Amino acid sequence: MLNKIFTPFQDVKTSNKTIIVTIWLLIMFGFWFLSAMTSTTHLFPTPTQVFKGLFDVWNEGLITHLASSLSLCFQGIFFSVIISMLLAYLTPIAAFKGLGTFASKLRYLPPTGIAFYVTIMMSGARTIQVWVLVIFMSTFLITSLIQMIKDIPQEEFDHAKTLGCTRLEMLWEVVIKGRLDYVIELVRQNLAIVWVMLVTVESILIAAGGLGVLIKNGDRLGSNGRVIAVQAIIILVGIGLDFLLTKIRKMAFRYSNY
Repeated sequence: MLNKIFTPFQDVKTSNKTIIVTIWLLIMFGFWFLSAMTSTTHLFPTPTQVFKGLFDVWNEGLITHLASSLSLCFQGIFFSVIISMLLAYLTPIAAFKGLGTFASKLRYLPPTGIAFYVTIMMSGARTIQVWVLVIFMSTFLITSLIQMIKDIPQEEFDHAKTLGCTRLEMLWEVVIKGRLDYVIELVRQNLAIVWVMLVTVESILIAAGGLGVLIKNGDRLGSNGRVIAVQAIIILVGIGLDFLLTKIRKMAFRYSNY
């Protein structure tokens, strides 16, 4: 077994994978316990402080704040997917190719700059939050979708031609319908961008709540336990969303084998 787990590109049994993950988790938690107990810098809070922080944020309305963050996240994803798909699917048309290409280059803009211009153009703090997320995620998702279209093998377009498809039918059948499973996978990959941005975006409107507000409150109070507890929740919810989208893709597209 040892030879297999240390050999590149070697297939490993599911049971062995579980053992490997368990060992790494034990190492990680062991390092945490030792660092928290022996460190003089108090960089890591103790497990007791983290559980106390979790209890405190629960009493502050953790479920309500989590619901607010999920609502903001889903709104951002919904509008981002629509805009990104529209611009990306127009790139095979020469007259509109520049729109998607330009939008993809905006991914180099910092979030602060995006928030500044969105605040000028729109009113309503919640609307500003949503559209900052939409613009930020769309720039990355458009880039991924354009690359997805470029990676489609020429054989698929040739096959569509032999079936008598027009250019528009090729766009619909090969690019749009034929790559829906890839779109879900790209949304799953880019979802992390929205989820990570929540802490920054939720600071625009503190009254609306959210996990980002809980982190800022913990930071303001100097409570490392609260901050780590909320960050752990953010990671776990993010992993859950990632797992859910993977399951949806595999259930909806059973031929998808990646």
